[in-house]
Amino acid sequence: MRIRIQSDRILTPQGICGGYIYCSDGTITAVTADGSLPYDKTYDRTGLYVSPGFIDMHTHGANGFDFSGTAQDVVRGCNFLLRHGATCVCPTVSAAPFSEMAKAVRSIRTAMAAPELQTHIAGAHLEGPYLSPAQCGAQNEAALTDPVAHDYTALVYECGSAIIRWTYAPERDPDGTFCAFLRQNGIVPSAGHTDATYAQMLPALSNGCTLVTHLYSCTSTVTRDHGFRRPGVIETAFLRDDLYVEIIADGKHLPPELIRLVLKVKGTDHVALVTDSLAPAGTDITHGMMAQTPFVIENGVCMLSDRSAFAGSIALPDTLVRTLTREVGVPLADTVKMLTAVPANILGLRKGVLAEGYDADVIAFDDAITIHSAFVSGKEVF
Repeated sequence: MRIRIQSDRILTPQGICGGYIYCSDGTITAVTADGSLPYDKTYDRTGLYVSPGFIDMHTHGANGFDFSGTAQDVVRGCNFLLRHGATCVCPTVSAAPFSEMAKAVRSIRTAMAAPELQTHIAGAHLEGPYLSPAQCGAQNEAALTDPVAHDYTALVYECGSAIIRWTYAPERDPDGTFCAFLRQNGIVPSAGHTDATYAQMLPALSNGCTLVTHLYSCTSTVTRDHGFRRPGVIETAFLRDDLYVEIIADGKHLPPELIRLVLKVKGTDHVALVTDSLAPAGTDITHGMMAQTPFVIENGVCMLSDRSAFAGSIALPDTLVRTLTREVGVPLADTVKMLTAVPANILGLRKGVLAEGYDADVIAFDDAITIHSAFVSGKEVF
């Protein structure tokens, strides 16, 4: 079916303008001021912003559903995120014994083909278990190991098409073997939960690592060795123009000043916004257990029960847009780009831009960033 979406506030790469979006067979065929092109059904979203659907490339769950759970949990959590603008999701699996992480990947693979799934799942994001104990944060330290070749090769050969990115600590892969294997199999390597120095990052960069997971959150900075200063992952990200970074843009993990610094150094073309949300996101849960770790939710963030550190986010995709535009002062078009086009570029997806040839994943929202409707592959889903 050929559809037409009309609005006076379409977010295009050229700016916000009025006009029409034409879609057919799941693809955008035209974005134009010409309202006379053929269509079978039209949708008038005048007065609402119309943008590419959000891409949440780092989320552990929402609405009480954990993405390390069953396929049904994954489907229900992703469908909930759609109501908050995410037409594409990378369900994230936390560090655990490898057999448990592999089981979660299989559930995500099943969810990707589930008929009741309303949004897109780009693939699983594995966060571990090859992480640094010194930067493990709320991850399960007991599960952390160096890369084990027979584990990761077997999983990728079995489920590689269902894995889109993998976060690891480059210092645990000193010759870049694991990183290179990921790239060779179409998986995006990302440096995260890492205590690496700049020198330890170089093998990762030369073997295809292009992303830093939640910059400033469990990423190393300048250290001193007998008086000699050594740059860490944060400085590496700032030095290397070819590195993308993601930030947890919930207004809690990073204050507005740090977000402005990241954007000043990296620019909006190399920063992706992520929720890093946990299962309690979108619920009224105030406390509980996460991987045998007690947590509390206070002041809009999930914390370890002793309040010593954050345990994760309870933000939703639309929360990020409100935070960046209202608290940080980033223009709406730039904010949306960092939640659409930038993650699409990182992941190699034909999404995130309202232009001919891109996937017809489109949302409409008001000035309060309340999502009013969504189209997935050119079909209105709510």
